[in-house]
Amino acid sequence: MRQFISSLYFSRRVYTVLYSLSGLFLLSFWFKSLYVISTGLLIIFIGLLVIDTFRLFKAKKFSADRILPEKFSNSDANSVELHFGNKYNFPIHLEVIDEIPEQFQKRDFLKILSLTGNSKRAYNYTLTPVKRGEYKFGYLNCYVSTRSKLVKRRYRFENEGIVKVYPSFIQMRALDFLSIDQKMSQYGMKKIRRIGHTMEFEQIKNYVTGDDIRTINWKATAKHNSLMVNQYQDEKSQPIYNIVDVGRVMKMPFEGLSLLDYSINATLAFSNIALKKKDKVGMLTFADKIENFVPANSKKTHLNTLMETLYGINTNFLVSDFNRLYAHSKRKITQRSLLMLYTNFEHITSLKRQLPYLRALAKSHLLVVIFFENTELEELASKSTTRLTEIYEKTIAQEFIYNKQLMVKELEKNGIQTVLTKPKDLSVNTINKYLEIKAKGLL
Repeated sequence: MRQFISSLYFSRRVYTVLYSLSGLFLLSFWFKSLYVISTGLLIIFIGLLVIDTFRLFKAKKFSADRILPEKFSNSDANSVELHFGNKYNFPIHLEVIDEIPEQFQKRDFLKILSLTGNSKRAYNYTLTPVKRGEYKFGYLNCYVSTRSKLVKRRYRFENEGIVKVYPSFIQMRALDFLSIDQKMSQYGMKKIRRIGHTMEFEQIKNYVTGDDIRTINWKATAKHNSLMVNQYQDEKSQPIYNIVDVGRVMKMPFEGLSLLDYSINATLAFSNIALKKKDKVGMLTFADKIENFVPANSKKTHLNTLMETLYGINTNFLVSDFNRLYAHSKRKITQRSLLMLYTNFEHITSLKRQLPYLRALAKSHLLVVIFFENTELEELASKSTTRLTEIYEKTIAQEFIYNKQLMVKELEKNGIQTVLTKPKDLSVNTINKYLEIKAKGLL
């Protein structure tokens, strides 16, 4: 009985009819003929309620299930699938309230569907997380009613589940596809002109028209009595490290996602491309101390190791210690490597404080400093102004934007490669820089 009462709900239509009947009974105090009519209508209405309730509660004839993916991709639309089964022999009206994870802060989730008699139906909806971690789903609540929509029966399915939100593997796959398809320029990937050739020897072969005469191997030519040339291939297994600053400068959010999570997504996408090109990829995260260090490796399974490490990055956003980064790199990264440093500077003075350590890193490695444009300041600087306070704000915004350009020039003056990018374009621009370095043979 208790379960029956807790599952029984009356719709607004019921209360509307009851209010109307109450008005008729009130009017019957003055108009006696209305009393009989009101009583008859009340009996009919109660009968309909009883029939409706009996049809819904005579047996458990409804099923529902939530199908969750193995993991969610951060900052991407992830699909959740709901399956419904109607075993009643009449059509039903369905209201679905799914208890989605608290991280989404969505308390108005409601989907309204209809199912024909003895039928099944699937429904998909998407969720876009902006933080990594575990997301817990609660109960799946379904309110079933007949066409009259007088009575609702609640079915509550204990279909709880936990999904882990990983760095954006959807973005990683998209960029992987674009690099294989060789149509990257259509999607913002720029075409890199190849300059010269790298110095990794592959084989000696016969000269054919069009071969670079500078690669003629004279000893082999004399031995075979015909022109022979050295053939080279792209250098492989070059060590590359993604260095992610997890300090407080990376806490700034843009479009709901922090700079740290943008950097983590870009690290995963970039690492996938580098591994596809047979390079060795590692990573390091730091703030006031070295948080994570994964040595460079070129194994196919290494991407999973990187993904799990990136998933587990936790930070209190403390002040970043570049001195400690330099000391650790000097001790642990002994071979000349490509260092992709994801960080941020909002003023030229903050860059100059860290510049000695960046120069020291650039002496032993090929260092690329990747930092961010402040897109909100750019919007502020570009909008028209009428009031004096708006002019002040626009001037300050333009000064900050100019400071970013000064930082780029300061780094390049010290022989340090740079990428200044909008947060949303980080992955594409990082991969472009890597392809440019590989094409020029700078490492």
